[in-house]
Amino acid sequence: MHARSDTEPRRERKRPGPSSRLVRRIVVRLAGERGAATAEYAVATMAAVGFAGLLVIILRGDEVRGILTDLVRNALTVG
Repeated sequence: MHARSDTEPRRERKRPGPSSRLVRRIVVRLAGERGAATAEYAVATMAAVGFAGLLVIILRGDEVRGILTDLVRNALTVG
């Protein structure tokens, strides 16, 4: 780079056009949501784990076990 002399015309910076302002706004907005999908997956995974745990507790009960056993016996009975 060289020093600007007083005789050289001063370059003016161009103002950003509407499209570059829009792009900048979109980038700023999306940057704030970085990692949001990962957090959503984590929440969904935790909900699935909770639901699976609830099912295990329910299916371990004697009443439910008896209902399921009767259902399978009836389904396998021919006649």
